[in-house]
Amino acid sequence: MPPAVPSPILRRRRLGTDLRRLREAAGLTGDQVIERIGWASASKLSRLENGRSRPDPEDVAVLLDLYRAAPALREELLVITEEAGDMRAWRKSYPVMTQQQLGWAELEAGCAQIREYNPVLVPGLLQTEGYARLRIVSANAAAASADPSAGDDPETEVKARLGRQSLLDRPDGPRYTAVLEEAALGRRACPPDVLRDQLAHLCELAMLPNVTLHLLLRDTRIGEFYLPPTAFSLYRFTDSQDPETLAIEGGFIDVMSTEASTVNRYKVAFEWLCSAALSASDTLTWLFTATGRLTDTAASSSTVPGPTAAPAQRRRQPGRLTER
Repeated sequence: MPPAVPSPILRRRRLGTDLRRLREAAGLTGDQVIERIGWASASKLSRLENGRSRPDPEDVAVLLDLYRAAPALREELLVITEEAGDMRAWRKSYPVMTQQQLGWAELEAGCAQIREYNPVLVPGLLQTEGYARLRIVSANAAAASADPSAGDDPETEVKARLGRQSLLDRPDGPRYTAVLEEAALGRRACPPDVLRDQLAHLCELAMLPNVTLHLLLRDTRIGEFYLPPTAFSLYRFTDSQDPETLAIEGGFIDVMSTEASTVNRYKVAFEWLCSAALSASDTLTWLFTATGRLTDTAASSSTVPGPTAAPAQRRRQPGRLTER
């Protein structure tokens, strides 16, 4: 079961944000800080403020003294520093985690809310073992074609992904919402038996109190013909001081951002997607129907048949969103 505490990566980001804020409030540039405390490289401060290095408590204490941090804030940030540097509990909680999967698990475990959209795949937190194995094996094969040494052991990856999913069953787990594309639930994604099990699993998940699924039908118009550029996830954390995080999936490269303006653009996009998609109840009906048809007969078309008539939908007119 994933730990119900913020992860080290979140603590590092929180610490970095607060240290940068304190430095700016003190009217100091990065170069001035380096000169005053005698560090050899400006990159050390940059990595610390951007949450990219494990913080040393002594270094943080020196910075807090320089910035004249209030006693209560100083104590709080030193506690966060200790949490940011302790990876032992996390390694024990995820004994089979690969480095990539651990990064996703760290983001997910400290969340109060997760929102995901994927135009071509079922998100990892919703995948069955069979679907996950197929996705991982095919991705590793593509990576190995360019670099034979690339990719982790598939079974380790599968166990890691399934281990992350227990997050949704936790009593204090996050509120999870996903927008699924109809195309992602078609025959192109996997063999019929794997797809049938995946659809049945989605039906079960959709009935959990903290899980909401929306289906975006193939020909649905999103606002003024908005087209989502790629798969993305939005994370809001239990600690309100931790910045909301955007993760953009780009095939073999994932990009993360806590820049408020960027995160907000994708939050608006997610609202548009939810407004255009089927409601949660209509999505569940579609999933049950599609699962039943796959179970009873082999569908002859290249996509899974849903209900013959999609329920009427209300759509909100969006504001302006810059596509990237």
